[in-house]
Amino acid sequence: MTTARQTLDRAGIAERIPHSGSMCLLDRLERWDAESIHCSTRTHAQPDNPLRTAGGLLAPNAIEYAAQAMALHGGLLAAAGSTPSAGFLASARNVRLSVARLDDIDGALQVQARRLSGDTNQILYEFAVSDSGGRVLAEGRAVVVLNTPLATGATTQ
Repeated sequence: MTTARQTLDRAGIAERIPHSGSMCLLDRLERWDAESIHCSTRTHAQPDNPLRTAGGLLAPNAIEYAAQAMALHGGLLAAAGSTPSAGFLASARNVRLSVARLDDIDGALQVQARRLSGDTNQILYEFAVSDSGGRVLAEGRAVVVLNTPLATGATTQ
């Protein structure tokens, strides 16, 4: 398995996922290939993080960080000049959290996802969000459903 050399900054990531402004949570694409992606970010420490509550940035929000990495992965895999498939996070399973909050983690978060299986309708990923020292903060599996009326915003009459 060869790793693509392309990296992206925050602006490049925001062009390839459906999240913009402060809701684009990833700062940098570190590496990717056909099966996996690794991103990093420091947005968890920002006081204006849109996911932050009065109690801080709670650990279950790591799922959203991972979902954005999965969306970016799909965008990177799309054929040049094509529009990536619209998708939504359908489920998160076997999620294990080892911290209560993310906003008190020092350094950059490392967000990784690996495609386990999939087709044109759905993809199964495993994911892990770690601190800069490699300690896993959150991990699990997620199903992304593609090309449905929910994902594309289409309505039926």
